[in-house]
Amino acid sequence: MTNHEETNLPPKTCSIERLVTMESDVALVLQGKKTATRRNGRYADVGEIMELQGHSFVVDRVYIQTLGDLTDEHAKQEGFESVEDYKQSILSYHPGMPWLPHMTVWVHEFSTVKA
Repeated sequence: MTNHEETNLPPKTCSIERLVTMESDVALVLQGKKTATRRNGRYADVGEIMELQGHSFVVDRVYIQTLGDLTDEHAKQEGFESVEDYKQSILSYHPGMPWLPHMTVWVHEFSTVKA
């Protein structure tokens, strides 16, 4: 598995408010079924708080991963049963996007903020 943990991360390319925006994804996060999201840029810093419908989630890890390194366990973090299910979902959101094993994405892992 190629998880390139970095202590000196490059600047964010977007804000945490845009990390999880699709209604179906928000629902999965609120149900505890989605604990990570992959983006083509870095949207959050470790320790940053994401607010979704009055619930708070803290970003625990941020790292780079290639699509070829995805496992079914990673797909489950995203709320899917398998890499193939996750892949088909992503490709349906982004028609014409190639799914290339060497393509890198930023992984943002998060958990519920305990009161």
